[in-house]
Amino acid sequence: MVEMRKIERALISVSDKAGLSELAAVLAGFGVEIVSTGGTAGALRASGLTVTDVAEITGFPEMMDGRVKTLHPKIHGALLGVRHNADHLASMHNHGISPIDLLVVNLYPFERTIAKEGVSVEEAIENIDIGGPAMIRSAAKNWRSVAVVTKPEDYPDTIRELRANDGSISLETKARLAAEAYALTSEYDRKIAEYLSQEITRERHHDPLPCDAPFGESYNIYLGKVRDLRYGENPHQRAALYTADETDGIANAEQIHGKEMSFNNYLDADAAWDLVNDFDELAVAIIKHTNPSGVGVGTTVDEAYARALATDPVSAFGGIVAFNRKVDAKAARSVIEIFSEVVIAPEFDYEAIEILKTKKHLRILRAMPEAGFYSKRQYRQISGSGFLVQEADRHHLNESDIRITTDRRPTDDEVRAMMLGWSVCKHVKSNAIVLANETGTLGVGAGQMNRIDSVRIAAMRAERFGLTLKGSALASDAFFPFRENVDQAAQLGITAIIQPGGSIKDDESIAAANEHGIAMLFTDVRHFKH
Repeated sequence: MVEMRKIERALISVSDKAGLSELAAVLAGFGVEIVSTGGTAGALRASGLTVTDVAEITGFPEMMDGRVKTLHPKIHGALLGVRHNADHLASMHNHGISPIDLLVVNLYPFERTIAKEGVSVEEAIENIDIGGPAMIRSAAKNWRSVAVVTKPEDYPDTIRELRANDGSISLETKARLAAEAYALTSEYDRKIAEYLSQEITRERHHDPLPCDAPFGESYNIYLGKVRDLRYGENPHQRAALYTADETDGIANAEQIHGKEMSFNNYLDADAAWDLVNDFDELAVAIIKHTNPSGVGVGTTVDEAYARALATDPVSAFGGIVAFNRKVDAKAARSVIEIFSEVVIAPEFDYEAIEILKTKKHLRILRAMPEAGFYSKRQYRQISGSGFLVQEADRHHLNESDIRITTDRRPTDDEVRAMMLGWSVCKHVKSNAIVLANETGTLGVGAGQMNRIDSVRIAAMRAERFGLTLKGSALASDAFFPFRENVDQAAQLGITAIIQPGGSIKDDESIAAANEHGIAMLFTDVRHFKH
């Protein structure tokens, strides 16, 4: 075991200067020699610190627009030399290499660069860091001798440890920092590889879509652990939450109050948040087992919540409630009248939070308004170590996209009901049927093996809670293979149907709708959700 040694020499080279001056000042206070490069050296000198330029160590100036400055044996030998290896020490002595005990490096902002609108491939390439990852990997490989700090977020803990250990960093901390360092370089390389692969694919196929659209020849996913979970879908399954280093979505929502989120809470919360963010107007969704039990729209959050609850107040018990607008006190009082697992919104009034907190275990999540509305890619694991990767279903139907296929044109209220039902149907497991009026859902039929049963279940739910279906609309996530669904809808008093179309028996469905005086619209878009 290597004993803990005081840090005598540190190399600092960063793109992000946040928190740097405080860390460097603490190092200087322990008598640490600070070696640095370019802009970092200038920033440190501006804060009154003495700095040795890397060029003084290597004997070479920075060259090729800064591409070459730290790629030198006197830098990498200083990082890689094992302190208790006599041959390494002899080589360092013979070649005038002084050891570096601490490396503080963060990388060129490649991801931020390619996220800019209109960025060129040339600009992206110039923001690929070479020297930084090379030094990070060298230091992390030699973690027993060298500490490597790669994130400004780690500076406060580093400072505390330096002060607690008289200018030293423990082996345990060095090992943790090394693991973080390799995770950083792995993810950095993944993003570069993905970008270049997409660019090559786009150019090869003359793809007009943005550079993040094509699927490249390989696809890597880096996930950083957020927390361990109590268990998975069931108590005998272990589980944890990971995130791909993004700042939005349910994985990054702020939990204001309540019990720890469970595996199933996260799944349901994500489904609820995705659904309400599919609405431009004020909307509330209540989710149970990833399917909506009810969705409502309105002029106030309380009104929309009441309409969502009315669809199925029994299934709403123990559900997840999502709002796409700020929650006020009136809505909060309505929510706590029944037991809910999670409440999600972009914002809450102070009074609303205090009301919701009266329920000790209720989980309150604040998520960014634009967050959670579909990641760019979705992943599903299958056996054989396979992953299915797809673009998320971000299709948003406009009234101008729909085709009227029947003799009778729908009324304005029927169009609003169909559009609402269609927006909800997209978030219901197939085979999906949603019955709705212009203010909210009336019944939801989810996950059935045939579409006729989905219609029956949706109607049963509406009738169970005294909701009239006369004059309502029916939305189907996929086409009708037979006219039975239209006949069944007519018996229920439904007067408008929205469906994708595309069946070889579409003419039979259209004829049935005309017989019953039902207005039917085709979207030419399917929304299977498996």
